[in-house]
Amino acid sequence: MKERDVIVVYLKDAEGQLKLRPAVCLQQLPHNYHAFIACGLTTRLQYCVAGFDEIVTPQDDNLRQLRETSLIRLGFLSQIQIGEIVGYIGSISEERHKRLLKKLSEYLKEMGE
Repeated sequence: MKERDVIVVYLKDAEGQLKLRPAVCLQQLPHNYHAFIACGLTTRLQYCVAGFDEIVTPQDDNLRQLRETSLIRLGFLSQIQIGEIVGYIGSISEERHKRLLKKLSEYLKEMGE
């Protein structure tokens, strides 16, 4: 797995239950961690935070295996161990990846000031 990959992994939902769902590998952590910072996807488009989250379709990037239009939720972050990855759906474009990282880093910087 690598940054930009869209994976399938068990993530906790709002009630704390583990649910198999897609996630985007945003950034690999330093080598000793064997993990990624990832953000979850959902089909609940009503959760979209304008200017922060992004909507993707199976026709976008390399996401043909994505079942339906989904929301990349930058606020739904998790640390994913490489061994926890169950499957692979595709990948997002380098442009989208850079845009997501920029939005997230600018938000975190703004919150730290």
